[in-house]
Amino acid sequence: MENAKFKNFLENAKLLNGQFRIVPLLYGSLGLEQITEADLHSDDIDILIPEGFVTGDLWPSFVEFLEANGYTLVDEHEHTFTKDNIEYSYAAIENLKGFAGIDPKDIGIYEKLGIKYKSLSLDQYLTVYQKSLEDDYRVNVFNKKAQDEEKISFIKSKM
Repeated sequence: MENAKFKNFLENAKLLNGQFRIVPLLYGSLGLEQITEADLHSDDIDILIPEGFVTGDLWPSFVEFLEANGYTLVDEHEHTFTKDNIEYSYAAIENLKGFAGIDPKDIGIYEKLGIKYKSLSLDQYLTVYQKSLEDDYRVNVFNKKAQDEEKISFIKSKM
């Protein structure tokens, strides 16, 4: 399934491939949509990249690069930018290991139109959403418990 947000992700991934040699992980609902070919009504684009770009010394140059390419930083704490009314949120891929026991080396790499990106498997998504139910910040601040439970049921129905 290819929708407009996935095309936006690919444009972003192409920039990251080229400028920083980053192979980003398409995460969250949009990533789950891509592997299941279902419309889950994703409302943003979640992207995991190497930690140094979101919490380290590379963050300022990352922000400058995205802003030079039409993105606007709207929430520095959440590492969220907008472009064309779409939110792009970045987080560290290394956090997957501690959060859900997923080693970034075990994540598949794909290529579309010469653009490289990573995608979780259905099993990995199940693990992520099950762990998300235990994440107080996600459950209490973002009120995502019901959505995560629905995604778990959906993933199980696809297995």
